[in-house]
Amino acid sequence: MFHSTSRGRRTVLAAAAAAVVAVGLAACSSGGSGAASSAKEFTFLAINENSTIPKVLTSLSENECAAENKALPLKINKQAQASLDQQLQLLGGQNALPSAFVSPNSPDLLKELDGAGKVADFTGTDVEKSIVPVALSGVHTLYDDKTLVLPTELNIEGIWYNKALLEKAGVSEPTSWESLKDSFATLDSAGVQPISAAGKGGDGWGVTRWVGAYIYRTLGPDALKKISDGSAKLTDPEYTDAANVIAELGSAGYFGPSPSSIDYATALNQFLTGQAAYYYMGSWAVSAFNDTEQNKIGADNIGFLPFPAVSGGAGSADQTPANVGTDIAFSKSAYDGDEKVKSWASCIAANYGAAALREGQITGFAVNGDVEVPPLTQLVQTEIADSGETVQWFEALFGPAATTASQTNGGPLGSGQLTGSDFMNTVQSSLGN
Repeated sequence: MFHSTSRGRRTVLAAAAAAVVAVGLAACSSGGSGAASSAKEFTFLAINENSTIPKVLTSLSENECAAENKALPLKINKQAQASLDQQLQLLGGQNALPSAFVSPNSPDLLKELDGAGKVADFTGTDVEKSIVPVALSGVHTLYDDKTLVLPTELNIEGIWYNKALLEKAGVSEPTSWESLKDSFATLDSAGVQPISAAGKGGDGWGVTRWVGAYIYRTLGPDALKKISDGSAKLTDPEYTDAANVIAELGSAGYFGPSPSSIDYATALNQFLTGQAAYYYMGSWAVSAFNDTEQNKIGADNIGFLPFPAVSGGAGSADQTPANVGTDIAFSKSAYDGDEKVKSWASCIAANYGAAALREGQITGFAVNGDVEVPPLTQLVQTEIADSGETVQWFEALFGPAATTASQTNGGPLGSGQLTGSDFMNTVQSSLGN
């Protein structure tokens, strides 16, 4: 989300548009992507909301991948994330995908492109061998045991907290869901907003992450796979009960007075300026935490809390929500038809991990060489190394329609305008099973 992009992957194409373009993809399934051996540039389609990938690719083109860049110069174009899926599907239908691109917001859409013969599969290649096991596991979970993407991020998710605000309110680091919930009430009584969370439009995943995490802790790590395979429904009582718990937090005002009006950037700013005590977010945000221009509370004032266990629940706190965030894919015909594109892919796989870490970004690639990193980045590396079983985000296994329904209704859920039962009914009706 993990695919924000989650950051997680935050927005997806409306289902109607996806269906229309899918017809075009099916009609062109035997064609190439338009990037052929005669290509004069290594074209990469980035998104406006992610500056790290273009920065790292540019650095590689000037350093470790200078030879590849001389043979096939890097050319970066940008697209708004909200319209990325539609653009990729249109380009796929026109056999005009770039050499490489930020993968679609919804994993189902990349699988659709793959089914139409548009996406390179790195399974079994030397490129795949450069991906660390925990990241490869996450990729295979999303893409049916295929390596369709290169993980330019490796993120864990959990609850970041402002140490000073907790200390001032007399709150110790919570060790269970029950103590975490009690701390919300204590902070609220002390005049401190307990949680910063985005809920505006497609950024509603800032609230739905809480739903998914609570479900995993109460129902176990396979809870959302059961939804995907149809053996359970979101409208089953145990699932609606979980969503109702989060809705109650919203009704109590713990997500702030109007999460539906808060976008991702605003929620991040609220936390980094000391306006809220807790912030559920992936480790992609550490780059902002380490930025003194953005972080006004100080990096040493930020702690990390794995989403805690729920008394009597089937899940545990060492089952870590993890994702490969904003990953990249390659055009199949460009990769298969041009050795220069293959050389770019190999150079990225071998060197991206270290180059990104110099920018404060942890990736799913093995790191080639030693890189000195800030304490919060070290903390994330330690948490990743200590992770046991990993789980996905709430919408990870949903199709585009259900993802849109979930994320656009996250804000109303977090403001208490929508009950958990109504929220789950809406999402389930969009799943089509």
